[in-house]
Formats: sequence, structure tokens, C-alpha cells
Amino acid sequence: MPSFARGRQSKTTTVSRYFLERKEEKMSSTYLHIDHVTMNFPTKEGEFCALDDVNFSINQGEYISIIGHSGCGKSTVLNIVAGLLKASKGGVVLENKEINGPGPERAVVFQNHSLMPWLSVYENVALAVRRVFRGKKSKAEMKDWIVHNLNLVHMGHAMDKLPSEISGGMKQRVGIARALAMQPKVLLMDEPFGALDALTRSHMQDSLMEIQGKLNNTIIMITHDVDEAVLLSDKIIMMTNGPSATIGEVLEIDLPRPRDRVGLANNPTYNHYRQQILGFLYERHAKPDVPIEPKEPEMVQDNPSELEGKSDLKLVSDNGQAA
Repeated sequence: MPSFARGRQSKTTTVSRYFLERKEEKMSSTYLHIDHVTMNFPTKEGEFCALDDVNFSINQGEYISIIGHSGCGKSTVLNIVAGLLKASKGGVVLENKEINGPGPERAVVFQNHSLMPWLSVYENVALAVRRVFRGKKSKAEMKDWIVHNLNLVHMGHAMDKLPSEISGGMKQRVGIARALAMQPKVLLMDEPFGALDALTRSHMQDSLMEIQGKLNNTIIMITHDVDEAVLLSDKIIMMTNGPSATIGEVLEIDLPRPRDRVGLANNPTYNHYRQQILGFLYERHAKPDVPIEPKEPEMVQDNPSELEGKSDLKLVSDNGQAA
């Protein structure tokens, strides 16, 4: 091969390698990508579109909350990321690998703690640890790891108790310990504190912030609680109403960590974020590209005579017909 050809080939190879490396670098900058996901379910009346072109990316260590009205597909998104559902279109990519089913790198914490009632707190966590680390850790290492994760959620003192002997909040702590003990790359939480009383819920939120601060987990959480979303999250994804639900708005939460709920109560930035979410949920929750037709005002009065001479008002009789 002539020398000039070898030089040109070498230069071309170098340029190609450069663009390949830049492409790989760009791909690796996104840790988790929900890539244009559409989800259809078969029904007797035909296909029901639950999600339509849901697309967002998450960086490693981010805490993401998904919020929206009931039936907007929040849990469907979580189940697709968990690998429990297969998207009709699109998919999920974690560290440049497509998700095709459940795996220990994605641990799920449900609203129901799902503990085995006949097993102790310790054994409930051990069940997951043995499944994931059998052949990778010795028995002594697995025991230390189980105790470590129970201590992380402040449940080391109750490791010998049965689920029936501990409170609802404590059960949920054990569920979180079990998920963390799997060393997941992504922690998926479906309204994990929804069944707890307000005080226990606050304690659990504080504990989760403490754990996330120590471990820098990547977390996706479903919630209906606006204050919870703002307090815990780096980013909040707001879903439009279903069917064919999609992402309406994404809100970046720029509040310093660690966060103190009491100190944030009168923080103007915190309250601004709250107002942004409330405004979306109660004013802009329909699909952003679908205009909402204004409705004619209706008034119901006990005394129809009060409406005489007010032609701009519509009188409705008891049977629902216009008078």
C-alpha cells in the first residue's frame, strides 16, 4: 500500500475513533434512559393506551419523583423500569444496556411491605441477600451485610422479631433494608409511605434522605404527596391525565442538601416549587397540546326570582333541564 494511502487510512481511523469515543462518552453520561415508551393494554373494546411517548433521562445518584393524578400511569412507568412489564414501543436503557426483565440491579419497594410473616426481620432481609450473593459472599460476609443494612434503617435492635411484632413504619424500614441489601443500581419506590400515619411518614422521609446522602442511590419514587416530592427530590416529573398519559412538565429542584423540613417551611424557593406542582396538578394537568374548551357558567339558586333580569346567567331546574 502506498505511504500516502497508509497515512490517509491512519488519519481516517483516528477521526473515526474520536467520534466513536465522543458517542460512547455521550451515551455514558446518561445513567438511566426511559426511551420514548408507549404502553398499550388489550381490552374487550380494543387497545387501551396507558402511556404515550414517555421519554426522560436520569443521572447517577439523582432522586426522581413521579407525580400525577390517579390513573396517569405512574406505576406503569415504574413497572416497565423494573422489568415487570414490557413496553409496547420504546424501552429502558440502564448503563447502555436494554432492560428486558426483572433483575437485582433494580430493587422495588412497594406501598405494601410484602414481608414473609413467618420469617424474622433478619430472615426477610437474608432471603434477598442469599438470592443475590450466593457464591459471591461467604456466610460470614452475608451475615455482616444483612446486619449492616438493618442498622442502616435503624432496625438492628429488632432483627429477631416477626413482622407481626413490629409497627407499620418498622415493617417498611425492613422492606427498604431488604431492597438496599441487594445493592441495586436503581431503587424503585411505589408510594412507599402512603399507608403510614403523618408522623411516621415524616420519620421515614428523614431516614430515606439520610440513607440516600450516605449511599448516593439513584431513586425513582411514585408519590401523590407534593411536599414529599419537593423535600426528597432532585427532579420531579409531572404526568398528564390518562388515557395516553405522558410527561407534562419536569421541575428541577435546586435546594441544598441536607434538607431540613422545618427550615424549609418558610423558604420562598421551596414554596415556589410547591406552587408550581399544585398549579400543574389542578390547572395544567390535561395534555399540554390539547386546548381545554371553556365551559359556560352554571348557577343553581334556591330562589329563581333572584335571577330575574340577569340574562348572562343560566338557570338550571331541579330535573337538570335549562329553565
